[in-house]
Amino acid sequence: MSTINLVTPVPGPKSLAMLERRKNALPAGLAKSTEVVVDKAEGGIVWDVDGNTLLDFAGGIGMINVGHRPEQITNAIKAQVDKYIHTCSLVTTFEPYIELAEMLNRLTPGDFPKKTLLCNTGTEAVENAVMLAKYYTKRPAVICFEGAYHGRSMLTLSLTSKYSLFKKGFGSFASDVYRLPVPNLYRTPAGMSEQEYLSWCINNLEHAFIAQVEPESVAAIIIEPVLGEGGFIQMPAPFMRKIRELCDKYGIVMIADEIQSGSGRTGQLFAIEHTGVVPDVITVAKSLGAGMPISAVVGKAAIMDCTHLGGVGGTYGGSPVAAAAAIEALKILSSQEFLDRATHVGHLIQNVIDSWVSKYAYVGTTRSTGAMSIVEFAKDKNTKEPDMELPLEVLKDAVAHGIILIRAGLYSNCIRLLPPIAMTDDQLLEGLQVLEDAIQRAHEKRGK
Repeated sequence: MSTINLVTPVPGPKSLAMLERRKNALPAGLAKSTEVVVDKAEGGIVWDVDGNTLLDFAGGIGMINVGHRPEQITNAIKAQVDKYIHTCSLVTTFEPYIELAEMLNRLTPGDFPKKTLLCNTGTEAVENAVMLAKYYTKRPAVICFEGAYHGRSMLTLSLTSKYSLFKKGFGSFASDVYRLPVPNLYRTPAGMSEQEYLSWCINNLEHAFIAQVEPESVAAIIIEPVLGEGGFIQMPAPFMRKIRELCDKYGIVMIADEIQSGSGRTGQLFAIEHTGVVPDVITVAKSLGAGMPISAVVGKAAIMDCTHLGGVGGTYGGSPVAAAAAIEALKILSSQEFLDRATHVGHLIQNVIDSWVSKYAYVGTTRSTGAMSIVEFAKDKNTKEPDMELPLEVLKDAVAHGIILIRAGLYSNCIRLLPPIAMTDDQLLEGLQVLEDAIQRAHEKRGK
């Protein structure tokens, strides 16, 4: 029995009216991947205001790994609201902040004393992580990587890649930011083997300390263990080990940005666990709050304690209501049952999408790290020239047929798949069939 049920076009008349209100009330620069207008959501299902039932394969850009509105979490939110909403951690002390910090200190990689700072957004978490690294090391420079997305504040936007979408028109940016290439093995340069290319990328890390910035000036190296906006590119373990080695050698703080790749999405609570590398600081957000706005910076106690009194914090950081939700979410996300389910979901998706590479001329490759999966489109399988038009066409077609999607990739030539892990196997297969049908129709239009 299918879950998707379309009673009007998507968008329908009520949705169109709401979209017109959005157009008139909200900034034009606030983009939207789809024209779905939500009425309610549960598990992996979204109902729009016109009565259509859709499957959510975007998951709020990885925000709802546990699914929409799990009862365990909504009950915790309601119970906290009935006690108090917020009294500010800069003024008072409340247990939800402390309990969540204790959980994160225990669950994050690393057998050393840790402390946690709670914030509201991923951007804030990254901003604070970098600030702490600079304060701790008394150094100005930060190394980041091509394809990275770290946020939209002035500092984090300086760290973010993909200039035309996120950065155009907003400069000048923060100084002392140095960006290095990552090993995207799908785009191994012609004439090189994957191993040669990986070795070049690893060697380039040390070369940067000669060509771009001296290591004694570098406060932090920040990296996503699996690039999110950059196209779900998993960082090879040797590459991550080299970063760890250089950080140890030169006293640099290694920051793992796990905002999209963490929270159990890849079958480990944190994606960096696949590499065996332990960072000094981890940033967490998105699915940590199960839809509530909360983020965290978790790191070595010496780094987290380094600032003067009052050097960190914010009015809404560690909101008790958001913390209550995150505590229950983290109980789910860290359970072996959930992590095993995420691995299963990833295998199911990959087993389906793998066949698309040979079946469809413009599907260049597919990738999965656990249930963090992507389909990358190319105009030619040999040249691998990114196709930026076809995925947008496919996305619009698939949404019109009942699944919610969003693109990704440095060239916006990918469709990312981040369905809630709560989605059933039947729902996953139903949604993937809708996506494949849209891919097939796009190929047929091109005579392929």
